[in-house]
Amino acid sequence: MMKLERQRYTILLAFGLVYLFWGSTYLAIDIAVMDIPPALACATRYLIAGPLMLAYCALSGRRIRAGGRDLLKFAIVGVMLLTGGNLTLAWAEQYVPSGLAALIVAVIPIWMLVVDSWILRGDRVSPRGLAGIGLGVLGVAVLVWPEFRTVGRFGHMPLIASLSLLGSSLSWSIGSVLSKRWDHGGDPFVSAGWQITAAAVANLLIALATGERNRVLWTARGLEAILYLVVFGSWVGYTAYIYLLKHAPTSKVSTYAYVNPVIAVFLGWLVLQESVNRYIVGGTVIIVAAVVLVTSAKVRGREAVEELPAVEAT
Repeated sequence: MMKLERQRYTILLAFGLVYLFWGSTYLAIDIAVMDIPPALACATRYLIAGPLMLAYCALSGRRIRAGGRDLLKFAIVGVMLLTGGNLTLAWAEQYVPSGLAALIVAVIPIWMLVVDSWILRGDRVSPRGLAGIGLGVLGVAVLVWPEFRTVGRFGHMPLIASLSLLGSSLSWSIGSVLSKRWDHGGDPFVSAGWQITAAAVANLLIALATGERNRVLWTARGLEAILYLVVFGSWVGYTAYIYLLKHAPTSKVSTYAYVNPVIAVFLGWLVLQESVNRYIVGGTVIIVAAVVLVTSAKVRGREAVEELPAVEAT
């Protein structure tokens, strides 16, 4: 009984860490890429976070050795989450405000439903789930509508960056689903360490291939943002997320998408004076409604009916 209570409190703590710190990482990424190109910023962050996490695991007596198959799975998940997901996000934040980026990425629970239930298992999504998917599309359209109408100093890049965030959230969703399906029962710190290290190598190769080392400015502001991302984005937030994927339903884990955009929009407004216009407000309401529908939707399997757990109040 004590063990179950301890695990319950650990899960609640992990949710709180993901809710709070991941909401603030959008601002930190925005600040970092002002001076440090995105692939190099991500590579630097993960080259510090991954190996040090593995070293900590080894020194604390955890077994960090893994077989070739497990290492390959760690690498695939890490690249899907932290290269396809986070690197694309970092690139997009060069052209779009951090709050807007967080709101578009909030469609992750919708992608999770599509990938996990619809594509991989071939299940039928209930009308409520389909309505949520449709509302999500509408919400994204409202958010990016100003980019269709106006051409600023970056030309059409804000629109392209906004649309790329849909690919970023898809990559993150696939990585999350695979992480849960490939769970080998090992230590979440070790899993996270290998995934982060694999992403560090991938991002570094991209940075070298695109010549980012010739455009970098190693400013105190950029390095402080990267240090914040290492500690609170990678060590604290990412490990808590991997832990939740192992111990909580995917639908509940994805509820961080409710909270992160609110924190990101508030911090973007407070620190960087990002505007909060009617499109941001309208898109937020629609996307939150879409996520509520999706995470409480029934998924009809071929042989049984499975109901995704309803979202708890956040």
